[in-house]
Amino acid sequence: MSRMTIKAACLVIGLGSILDRSMGDEPGPAAIRPGGVIRLFNGKDLTGLRSWLKDTGKDDPRRVFRVEDGLLHISGDGFGYLATDRSYRDYRLVVEYRWGERTDGGKFVRNSGILLHATGPEGGPEGTWKASVECQLAQGCVGDLIVIPGEEPGRVKLTSDVVLGPDNRPRWKEGGTPRVFHGDRQLWWSKHDPDFQEFLDTRGRDDVESPKGEWTRVECLCEGDRIEIRVNGVTVNKAYEVSPRAGEILLQTEGFELFVRKFELSPLNH
Repeated sequence: MSRMTIKAACLVIGLGSILDRSMGDEPGPAAIRPGGVIRLFNGKDLTGLRSWLKDTGKDDPRRVFRVEDGLLHISGDGFGYLATDRSYRDYRLVVEYRWGERTDGGKFVRNSGILLHATGPEGGPEGTWKASVECQLAQGCVGDLIVIPGEEPGRVKLTSDVVLGPDNRPRWKEGGTPRVFHGDRQLWWSKHDPDFQEFLDTRGRDDVESPKGEWTRVECLCEGDRIEIRVNGVTVNKAYEVSPRAGEILLQTEGFELFVRKFELSPLNH
């Protein structure tokens, strides 16, 4: 092969790599597309799941994550997550949860989240969260989408059609102005109350999550590079041009006690 041919081949390979990255990180062959219902939590033990805590790494000496009476009990003692052992793509995720009594001792809302399309090293750059797109579970903010960047700037991103509320925060709105979110930026759900003060156990005037002590159902519909979030059957947020398009699924511990009775995947047409 001549030098010119080699150079041309290298150029094609290089351009191909750039195009692959610009197209939004195609899911790898290891990412599973559900063919039926997959119970990520089986109601008996933590099979198929692994824990990560900022202070103790892969060890969970305080039993932050445990099973009690058929429920997944997240004590809230520490910061970290419970992760699926495998990566997934093109699915409907259902999480049904309710808050416990433990708080972080502060005055602000109970806080946790579902991390979608999680990739990269455990804990990410700061040792707490993997690179991912968070579906927020904090009181009054359920369904917000937050970009959690990894070590590579711009690797995790999404686009949504938005309007600015009176608090100057971008909220999803069908037919709104497209905006790209990356680098730890937040997209608020469509009817987030601009006057909500985010104090413990308070509610926004249009919240669709259930009151404290009752079960809330969150659905994350991930199809290709699109994410739709539903809370108790109501669509509250949408994003497209999401990157990456697949990854592990994580449940956070963030200082507040949480009980989960359903954590499962199914096909999008299920």
